[in-house]
Amino acid sequence: MASTLQKFIHSLDLRALPRVLQIQSGIYCQDSVYEMFGNEFSLSTEDIIKVIGFKINKLIASICENNEVSHFSAKVELPLNFPGLYKVVADKTPYVSIEEIARKVSIGSTRFGHPSFYSTKDIKLANFTIKRDEQITFNSVEEVHGMMAVKCVVVRNNQSHSFTLPLSQEGEFYECEDDQMYTLKEIAEWKIPRSRNRIVKLSNTLQMWDSNPLPENFDGSLILMPVYEVQAVMKFRKDIVHILSDLDVEVKDVTDHYDISSFLQPLSLEDLFERTSKEFPVVAEIMEGPSGNEKPYNLLSTGKEIVIYKKYQAARVLASEMRSDSSKRHYLIPMSYKGKFKRRPREFPTAYDLEIARSQKEHLHVVATKAFTSPHKELFSVSVGDQFLVQQCQTSEVLYEGRKKLIDVLACEQILSDSYKKVLLPMYMEGGFVEVIHDKKQYHLSEICKEFHLPFNVKVSVRDLSMEKDVLAAAPGLQFEEEITDSYLLVSSASSPVESWEIPVYRLNMLVHLLSKDVQTVIPPVTRTTVEEVSEEEYYMLRRYENLTLHPPPRPPKKPT
Repeated sequence: MASTLQKFIHSLDLRALPRVLQIQSGIYCQDSVYEMFGNEFSLSTEDIIKVIGFKINKLIASICENNEVSHFSAKVELPLNFPGLYKVVADKTPYVSIEEIARKVSIGSTRFGHPSFYSTKDIKLANFTIKRDEQITFNSVEEVHGMMAVKCVVVRNNQSHSFTLPLSQEGEFYECEDDQMYTLKEIAEWKIPRSRNRIVKLSNTLQMWDSNPLPENFDGSLILMPVYEVQAVMKFRKDIVHILSDLDVEVKDVTDHYDISSFLQPLSLEDLFERTSKEFPVVAEIMEGPSGNEKPYNLLSTGKEIVIYKKYQAARVLASEMRSDSSKRHYLIPMSYKGKFKRRPREFPTAYDLEIARSQKEHLHVVATKAFTSPHKELFSVSVGDQFLVQQCQTSEVLYEGRKKLIDVLACEQILSDSYKKVLLPMYMEGGFVEVIHDKKQYHLSEICKEFHLPFNVKVSVRDLSMEKDVLAAAPGLQFEEEITDSYLLVSSASSPVESWEIPVYRLNMLVHLLSKDVQTVIPPVTRTTVEEVSEEEYYMLRRYENLTLHPPPRPPKKPT
């Protein structure tokens, strides 16, 4: 049965991909040629295409009043990078089964992919009863005892109860309210159910937009209608074509009557990384390469053949420029970076931060930049300009309302003109300190990570001469924020394998297909060091996901009450 491309996409389950479609009819059916995203291609009646994926390309927005489109609102097109933070308004339309939720709602491994719903009636399971209106968090869709089911969690009396709900479970399920703020891109990727629109409330404008399509000082609600970009493969073509879902063509699903293997099989970098280590090295042809004029991205253009030697996890240091303005740049620096760094002074807002930063290697020397008057005579009051050598954390007795009380303190030595004075600073002290640097040594990156606590401030003193352009050398100063582990593929050119490059699996949009060619040598050529600049959005995603795996540090002790 034929349907419009848009209806087909709205009804499609991502888990059913790939699907083979036959073009049936439309205003573009007679040998039409279009150019989209730089790809010129034609769609004729009875053409066969294989759909390998789709994602939201843009959003059509209308101003919302009382959960409906305003009669006075014109539709405007919003790109996914349109600035602002938005709150998702819970959908008032119910879902009739767990299968419908799994098919239409994005459920995945990140915190974005854990939607919450409630049932209007109790659900009795074998050893657990879900109460009506109780929040159910959906974590993943998996096969359990030969049946597809959703793994869920209910929190009751501060205790988590895990269980599975079969896709066949019917009922009346509504979305729960969501207090989180999201960017438009995050909403497009995770928070718009298939075949439904989404109402969002603008909560915070991040920056001005040159040509803002929304009314001036707008702070209301919007109805977002997604327009999908379909990724497809056509016979006799070695590249990926991108088709917008609102293209006026009719299609018919002929997957069951067609040999899918007759098409080229595009693989993303994530697909390659999921292969076993024994399957490498392989030769691949790039079907769709990343944008960028610098190495290695200029070597990864469409049509080029590459050798992929291996997959692995590698350590990187996430660093940011030290600038007072908002234009600071962010980098991922590999441990193979051959430049050297000199230390720059660090700033510490509390005495607790001094305790975290101190090391056995040296005494931390700081100058107070903010005065603090101690409420206890046993503890020291700080004046601007006071200098200290930080010693250790300990406990001390103080008199509070006539009673003795033990509190955490930081033991320091105050530096006087010709002597030292032992003093105690309350750990809860909110002051301000700046580090005094006596160390003139030049450090390699690995030495800093081994000997000091991050965050750590530096400036490049000797640039990496193995790189054509060392972007770090031009930075006025860098703050090493944290060490992370990320996934990489090691690749080189198949025609002239004189050097190899590490390419990030999750930040590079690239599609390849494997070639049945032998690899000339399984030993990769010398690996070139690459400092990767990451966007503001990628930076926050890196910090967000990295911090999810870490236990947060203990909060500084509060001032006694």
